[in-house]
Amino acid sequence: MDTKKSNTGWSDQELEASVDSYLKMWTLERTGQAFKKSAENRLLREGPLNLRSASSIEYRMQNISSVFEQLGLQRVTGYMPAKNIGAGVSERIRKMLATKPGLHSEPGLAAEDKPLPDERPTLSKPFLVIEPQGVLNPRQLFTVSLSYARAEHVRKLVLQFANGVCEGCDLPAPFAGIDGQPFLEVHHVKHLAQKGSDRTTNAVALCPNCHQRCHRSSDRDAFTETLYAKIGRLARE
Repeated sequence: MDTKKSNTGWSDQELEASVDSYLKMWTLERTGQAFKKSAENRLLREGPLNLRSASSIEYRMQNISSVFEQLGLQRVTGYMPAKNIGAGVSERIRKMLATKPGLHSEPGLAAEDKPLPDERPTLSKPFLVIEPQGVLNPRQLFTVSLSYARAEHVRKLVLQFANGVCEGCDLPAPFAGIDGQPFLEVHHVKHLAQKGSDRTTNAVALCPNCHQRCHRSSDRDAFTETLYAKIGRLARE
């Protein structure tokens, strides 16, 4: 049972600690890694939320789930959205989410254009004779991304091996980057999220088209096999 603890309003520091813990669990769940909500709750009570009870932390997580659903994000499994969340708390959580590294609105090249919630893109709809009105002021969606620290010397060496030519299609880089060098992207053949290594034996230099093909095409597995077959330095992991 919870022992009775503080019932005063939550400070920004306490609320942010809850948000950080929620984002940690959200990211672990998205990447298929195991975690225990009870263990995270205990860590908070032993640390920044030592004045809060287990049940109050649980309810705060439900508050955050509610905000996630408002933003069109999938919540952490097991944390049902709170039915009643004050506008002030909701706004504070939103502002904290907007400042988190990797949690961003979708300007520029940072993210793809995403459909609105419940909207599913299709390829076989008939041609529209009447031009749709569209959206004058598209609303922002928020996403969380998990990034990995990468060795700069590995990236440079892989680009040096490629010498300005895509290692996927064997064509010259499609354009020069802002540094004046042929623009190629370093791709990890076994993805870092799949426990792939950041070594030259697991990295290739690709044009943007081939890079996207590795991630999104219907033949991505077959295309990846061609990389192993043609590039001698690659080693399966």
